[in-house]
Amino acid sequence: MPRDNLGVPTLLVTGCNGQIGFELCRSLAPLGRVIALDHAACDLTHTARLRDIVRDIAPSVIVNAAAYTAVDKAEHDADLAFAINGDAPGILAEEAGVLGAMLVHYSTDYVFDGTADGPYSETDAPNPLSVYGESKLAGEEAVLATQATSLVLRTSWVFGAYGRNFAKTMLKLGRDRDTLRIVSDQFGAPTPASLVADVTAHIVAGHWLSGDRAAFPSGLYHLAAGGYTNWHAYAVEVLSKATALGAVLKADPGKIQPIGTADYPLPARRPANSRLATGKLRETFGLHLPHWRDGLSLVMRQMFSETSS
Repeated sequence: MPRDNLGVPTLLVTGCNGQIGFELCRSLAPLGRVIALDHAACDLTHTARLRDIVRDIAPSVIVNAAAYTAVDKAEHDADLAFAINGDAPGILAEEAGVLGAMLVHYSTDYVFDGTADGPYSETDAPNPLSVYGESKLAGEEAVLATQATSLVLRTSWVFGAYGRNFAKTMLKLGRDRDTLRIVSDQFGAPTPASLVADVTAHIVAGHWLSGDRAAFPSGLYHLAAGGYTNWHAYAVEVLSKATALGAVLKADPGKIQPIGTADYPLPARRPANSRLATGKLRETFGLHLPHWRDGLSLVMRQMFSETSS
């Protein structure tokens, strides 16, 4: 297992400027030497260079938090979406296999079509509705097709105090507009980027760096916060919490109008049901996944404490 001359494992993080990547730099720091690369330092579309970077660093763990996330733009930019979300994860998995390293890769609820009645499990057949979803599914398949020790974590509705996300957009719109119209017929679990990063660190520390690596339970897992909601109710919760924290808003949370998906057409189709069953992850790794409202409360407090400091 690659380690530096002090016996400290090296952990390579791609996409360090994204929501999850930012939090990974914090959560993984106690586990070893973290080398965090942004797009400028590690362009996933440059295949040969990507392989060279991994071979030069020779990490014990690769955590791929880089992704093409422009869901609507991907409808007209499929080649780039597939290069980043589909091809690059497979390359990272191949290189991890050569090194005897572990790869953690993140995927999405958008691999499903949203027609199921209940939460999706890892054994349910994917059927993405968008190019973005197709590209992320291709990345999952590329990773799992290799012999590398790997962890593919599907998550949903990621948000945090850092980066762009729905919660922060709602805060901006709530300050700028008197009324908002938000979709109410799409359901999922808002999941803090910090939770994704902390779960990753827990698994890496307890089941890879400190455990029996030969017995590591590689594979596909669902990782999302507890409970579920819809975008409209989520927006109401964001603005209600913001008001309680002292935010001055034009939009009254009680006057946010629910609308249907058909009333807000977008280039890429979204699944109506993005609920993910997380029992496999919780039982395999001994985890508790807090309710999404608890995560939102913590992130909102973080955002407002940073604003006031």
